[in-house]
Amino acid sequence: MGMPLSRTNWTVEMLNALPDDGQRYEVIDGELYVTPAPAVVHQRAARTLFLLLAPYALSVGLDPYFAPMAVTFSRRREVQPDLLVIPRLPNGRGVSRFEDVGILLLAVEVLSPSTERTDRREKRWMYQQEGVAEYWIVDTDARAFERWTPSATKPEVLTDSISWQPVVTHEPLTIDIARYFRDVHDH
Repeated sequence: MGMPLSRTNWTVEMLNALPDDGQRYEVIDGELYVTPAPAVVHQRAARTLFLLLAPYALSVGLDPYFAPMAVTFSRRREVQPDLLVIPRLPNGRGVSRFEDVGILLLAVEVLSPSTERTDRREKRWMYQQEGVAEYWIVDTDARAFERWTPSATKPEVLTDSISWQPVVTHEPLTIDIARYFRDVHDH
């Protein structure tokens, strides 16, 4: 993702007027970020994690999604996490758009050379400010997960396992990190 493209005070409306050219466009605090199509290992890491998260999330009444899906926090903040989990509507139905619930329970970004700085800084700060319960950064090179919470000043770096319990009345999902990365790298 690198550096912002310009000093224009970008809005979600301006973002939505851009052409659909296969790149991911996001706006964070008025700055436009453009990400090229991800590499195969990035997509394999996202797919493998989604296949682990989705059955669990659905079983506890939550909805998992993968990019591209717009998460609009304000007219100056719209991103597309690689993976995300949101609650359903109070009547149990799914949403038509993120703003219907406005709550992001989990955001996941798989690091790429072009996104590392933004994922670890601007997006992390934004997710923390927006009160996202958990933000995971998946580092395929280090074979580690970084977990951030809204009040954290440093990440919890996990290399053995990661547990996620968004609904306290249900058992947590526990992911064996070493096995996950074997599945990603040794496909």
